Order: sequence, then C-alpha cells, then structure tokens
Amino acid sequence: MTDLLGLLAAQTGQLVNTSATADKLGVSRATADSHLRLLEDLFLVVRLPAWGKTLRSRVSAKPKVHVVDSGLAARLLRLTPDKLAGLDPASLTDFGHLLETFIVGEIRKQLSWLDEAVTVGHWRTSDGAEVDVVVEYDDGTVLAFEVKANERAPGSDFRGLAQLRDLLGPRFAGGVVFTTGTRSYTYADRLHVMPLDRLWTPVTSQATR
Repeated sequence: MTDLLGLLAAQTGQLVNTSATADKLGVSRATADSHLRLLEDLFLVVRLPAWGKTLRSRVSAKPKVHVVDSGLAARLLRLTPDKLAGLDPASLTDFGHLLETFIVGEIRKQLSWLDEAVTVGHWRTSDGAEVDVVVEYDDGTVLAFEVKANERAPGSDFRGLAQLRDLLGPRFAGGVVFTTGTRSYTYADRLHVMPLDRLWTPVTSQATR
C-alpha cells in the first residue's frame, strides 16, 4: 500500500495507468485496482473521472488521479523548497502537478457546500486539448477551470477552454485559468484569468476600500 501511494503521488494530476502501476509493483492489475479503491475509501486519493466522452470523438475515457493531501504528496515526492528554488526542471514539473491537485481539492471542497448536486470531471482530447476541472449542473450549465503554475497565462493556456466553449455554446457559463500571479482579467468571451488565491480570499470592492 505504501509503495502504491508513492507511485500514485508521482502520477498526481495525471491520467492514471493502473496496468503500468501494477507492473511496477509486481502485482496483477486487479490487485492494484482493489488497493487503489481502498486508498480512495481511506480518503487518501481520489479519481477524477473523464467528462464529456460523448461531446466529440476521441475524448479520453481515463480518470485522473489526485492525492487528497497535496502536502503528503510533496513529501512522498521529496519535493522541497530548495529544489524549487534551484529551478530543477523535474521538480518544477512535479510542482505543476501538485498545484493542480491542490486546486482540484479546493474546488471539490467548495462544490460540496452547494445545495444542488453537480457532476465533476476532467476533459482531455486525443489532440492534446484539456481542461483540468469541468463542473456540470443538472440544467446542463458548465463551468471549467484550468490550473497553471505560472504568473501569466498566454493564449495557448486557453486552448482547451476555448474548444469546450465553442462546443457547448450557451451551455458554457465561463472558464477560468488560475495562475500564481496577482491579476484578474477577462481574456476573451467567457474566458478569464484569476489568481489562485481567489478561491479562498474575499474580493473587496473599490467602494469599501
């Protein structure tokens, strides 16, 4: 179980490959899958299902895996502030996955406070377009979120959100790219940029400052 959790930490924020994980552990896929379900029951990991598989052809059906406690995942990955300060490429990649995992956890937490049930998943196409979190309400309204471990969001960061907006039309209420920067702004029609701390920091209007 410990070895499995370590392997899943290395996959956090990514599509889960149970067969490859089983091979690394030297067990059958059925065994790895049953242990993965146990880790889910213990609230140590969560699988975020694929969303919108009927929206267009060649959409990934694989779930993403997230370690519920991103701090625990960082410890399992031995990701330290010194490694990040040294701009080690592998460490920065791990940080990007961990940041996505952290934001997914915050969004799932806040969705649990809603009075109405929603469907939550991720969207990924075979040509590389992806959206980290898709939230669909019962009436078909969709919100979408992308997480980037950068201070700025270039146009390429909106590729998945823009495709999803165009496919859904009026059902698409809005898409947000969360960044480590400090600015909030609208990039295009129903596409926005926000600092990731807006998830928990109240916004004070100019009138009350």
